[in-house]
Amino acid sequence: MIWHNARKYTGSWEDGVGTWTGFRLWIVGAALLLGLAFTVPLSAQYFGRNKVQYEDFDFRVLETQHFQIYFYTAESLAVKDPALMLERWYSRLQSALDHELSRKNPLVLYANHADFQQNNIIGGLISEGTGGVTEGLQNRIVLPLTGLYADNDHVLGHELVHAFQYDIARTKGKGIGAMARLPLWFVEGMAEYFSVGREDANTAMWLRDAVLHKDMPTLEKLSYDPRYFPYRFGQAVWAYVGGRWGDDRIVRLFKAAVQTDPDSAFVTVMGISPDSLSAMWIREVTRHYEKQLEGRTLPREVGRRLLAPDVGAGEMNVSPELSPDGRYVAFLSEKSLFTIDLYLADAHTGKVLAKLASSESDRHFDAIRFIRSAGSWSPDGKQFAFVVYRRGNNAIIIVDVNTRKITRRVEIPGVDAIEDVAWSPDGQYLAVAGTHGGISDLFLYHLNDGKVRRLTDDRYGELQPAWSPDGKRLAFVTDRGPQTDLEKLTYGPMQIALLDVSTGKIERLPLFPLGKHINPQFSPDGKSLYFVANPDGFSDLYRYDFEEGRIYRLTRVATGISGITALSPCLTVARQTGEMIVTVFEKRRYIGYALSPEQLTGEPVEPAMLTRSNAALLPPEPPTAEKQLVMHYLRPAASPVPPDTAFQVNPYKPSFKLAYAGQGYIGVSADRFGTALGGGVNLLFADVLNNHLISVGLQLNGSFKDAGGQLIYLNRKKRFNWGAALSRIPYRVEQAFVGIEEVRLPDGSLAFAQVTTFIRQRVFNDRLLAMGEYPLSTNRRVEGAVGFNRISFDNEIETITTFAGQTLAREVHSLPAPEAINLFQASIGYVGDYSYFGFTSPIKGSRYRFDIEGSLGTLDFATVIADYRQYFFFNPFTLAFRGLHFGRYFKDAENERLTPLFLGYETLVRGYSIGSFEGKDCSSTDDPQACPEYDRLIGSRIAVFNAELRVPLLGTERFGLVNFPVLPTELALFFDAGAAWTSKEGVKLKFVRESVERVPVFSAGVALRFNVFGFLIPQVYYAIPFQRPARKNGLWGFVLAVGW
Repeated sequence: MIWHNARKYTGSWEDGVGTWTGFRLWIVGAALLLGLAFTVPLSAQYFGRNKVQYEDFDFRVLETQHFQIYFYTAESLAVKDPALMLERWYSRLQSALDHELSRKNPLVLYANHADFQQNNIIGGLISEGTGGVTEGLQNRIVLPLTGLYADNDHVLGHELVHAFQYDIARTKGKGIGAMARLPLWFVEGMAEYFSVGREDANTAMWLRDAVLHKDMPTLEKLSYDPRYFPYRFGQAVWAYVGGRWGDDRIVRLFKAAVQTDPDSAFVTVMGISPDSLSAMWIREVTRHYEKQLEGRTLPREVGRRLLAPDVGAGEMNVSPELSPDGRYVAFLSEKSLFTIDLYLADAHTGKVLAKLASSESDRHFDAIRFIRSAGSWSPDGKQFAFVVYRRGNNAIIIVDVNTRKITRRVEIPGVDAIEDVAWSPDGQYLAVAGTHGGISDLFLYHLNDGKVRRLTDDRYGELQPAWSPDGKRLAFVTDRGPQTDLEKLTYGPMQIALLDVSTGKIERLPLFPLGKHINPQFSPDGKSLYFVANPDGFSDLYRYDFEEGRIYRLTRVATGISGITALSPCLTVARQTGEMIVTVFEKRRYIGYALSPEQLTGEPVEPAMLTRSNAALLPPEPPTAEKQLVMHYLRPAASPVPPDTAFQVNPYKPSFKLAYAGQGYIGVSADRFGTALGGGVNLLFADVLNNHLISVGLQLNGSFKDAGGQLIYLNRKKRFNWGAALSRIPYRVEQAFVGIEEVRLPDGSLAFAQVTTFIRQRVFNDRLLAMGEYPLSTNRRVEGAVGFNRISFDNEIETITTFAGQTLAREVHSLPAPEAINLFQASIGYVGDYSYFGFTSPIKGSRYRFDIEGSLGTLDFATVIADYRQYFFFNPFTLAFRGLHFGRYFKDAENERLTPLFLGYETLVRGYSIGSFEGKDCSSTDDPQACPEYDRLIGSRIAVFNAELRVPLLGTERFGLVNFPVLPTELALFFDAGAAWTSKEGVKLKFVRESVERVPVFSAGVALRFNVFGFLIPQVYYAIPFQRPARKNGLWGFVLAVGW
């Protein structure tokens, strides 16, 4: 690695011809490096977590009229139905949006979420909360099957709306960049409205909560405040616009917005400003829901407040599970801010007793399933089973509640994805809701011998199994019922059924004909079944009495009893005592409330008398506009399933297509000194799955001799990622000297002309490189590279004589240049990253990197990097520490052709930057050219220690002293220390402020880091350098860099 010279020249220049009046320094082609330093991994990350391809998927392509669906063998039985759903959605949206996609749209389908998390199309790690993604470069839709037909249909519709949005922006707007200028509520809300419509009990619950607590956001607030979920509120905005002015007005608004901007589009299309629309919408929503809230129970009055921030839990406390004796409750929460963890609390006081499991500290799994999973207690209350993501699959972890140690890891053969688990009353079995090939079923796992029995084998959805006290029956949630016809791809609401474990017979309970029914839980005596349903649009608690065959209503909550999604678990009953905990939606949070058995009698209700009220409908209700396109096409009869055709299936053959073209440019300049060329382009080619990438970069600046380029190939198909790179990167340094000289003009007369002399030094870095990395987990990887590096030099002098603006003479001559440097290089590195990032820097966890790179050839040396960082989080404060060593060793480590390492970079030790030194900073020595205060910063080896106390001054409600998410700001009190040395000149390990010796340097001060729209992190600091005695005061500094 060749570093730029860190020495600063402070003298002056003179020669016998004239006086030097200035110089220019041009370094050309650095942008082409693209982060591909020799020791940087394939993902171009110094740190960073890894996306691991645990499985090698054998993709094939199913061709429909408008789509290319990429699937693999495990999905063969399930793929046809999503294909039919997509074609039906295309028919709906093509008409509603008045647009046809410009080409066949790709859909990449995964059998489950664990497989989906391994895809290369979406950059970065993918959480369980991501149900699907549409990327704009190639309009690819990527999503996992869920096992529920209705869910699959909804996500396909939602993502296809995005595909239409991108295509409209690309073909009729200002390109896909216009999408980035639209607020998230605008884009996501539109996709949700066009795929769900205006009847949505879950979104209605969010609106009721906002009205109840007088917290309805304006459109402006929706655009920047992350507290307001853009999907739910955005859907409600478009339901209002469509209901009042017609759904076609939404389409016109979007098309205008991608041509101009949202504000102008509202004025042009609607004739009103966004502020006026915002006021009208808030007024209508408030009027609509205030009537419905009359006579309803406030969330805080549902029961005894148990799992809440003011009791010691988090803001999202979901999937509660009471221990059999009712003494403890296990629940999932984001209490730690960064991950969803499993906690144990006292079920009577709510006091959090322990963190039972966390992916932060436990390296046996990657994450805990939290969307539709709750876990289960062993009958004796000593162990707890829950579902995790582990090594590209789902597994069941069993933890000892007393010791907090994992006692067993269970993987269910034949089950690709595990949704939920229920421990049998006799302790011998785990009932599992899972999927195989994207199709949902129930399974029985024997804990003693590991045998698996399939309880259901059909295309219906099955969720949330719950054992009867005698262990003979399982209650579960299913979409089977009279309104579901999987052949016609129509789906009724989720029902509750009973399965006889011995015979396999399934009986659907006669509950409500409308609305969802979820989360069944038996009473201790087995005579009643508790469940959550929303037949009238409100998600409430009900009880079914088996002997009477009657339903009893237990709550009338103003908002709703709910988990994260409409199907998430939100109810638990203690097997022995009958005590209950429910999760209530309150102030955009999920709060656990406890109910005693005495509160669970309820009032009888007749299913036929509970009709679907407008509580689940988004205002205005009824719609006043005529063109209700969405309401019309969502009716089953209005858009039947397309004819079942024999879709063609082809093998997947990777082929490269242009995925991205950087902003290309070309230019020609001419003046009295000559003509110069300039231009550049960056191109990225990829296959549909992004398993194979080719990056091409070309740049020209000056003459053809200054042309540079880079060609990179990356193969990410399997767990071991590898690649190759070929590059030529030119660097040019140019100095200009201007003088006056007497010359003879063309007419023979003498005159004084201007003579400009350019001295050019070029360095060409030619490299051939092979590289690879192997992720050991999402947190650790081994990476390496081998290659050949040739560094050659070219020096020339150009003299241009001009008079009265005319060029009289121009001469170019070569100058002697150093011999080329040829290096054969090999490196290997070990990287770990368990850190969690705040707004401007890591604030929790640890990260480390250990590298060694050997170079043989013209120069023989080795480069070593050892970098360890630890972050101790005490919400909201962080104590951060870093220890770093960077050094060159062996024979040519200090060769003069290698630029020395410099300690004073602002990312290492602040207060000693190159530009801050002046002559007054240097102590007098026998050597007039020496500057001890500066020279001690240079060496072939450096060591750095840093410590910071990080405080989020501005941030969000959850993380920040002041809630101001527009410009997150971090204050850091820092202490920096470092030393530089060589093999011949060591460090005197002592703290002295005034010394000409090579001693360590220290500084302390304060820094402010800002997160500017998520793109830039500038840092302003004030440092007091202790080893610069001439500086009585500190130094101000500025640097663009993420906090270490």
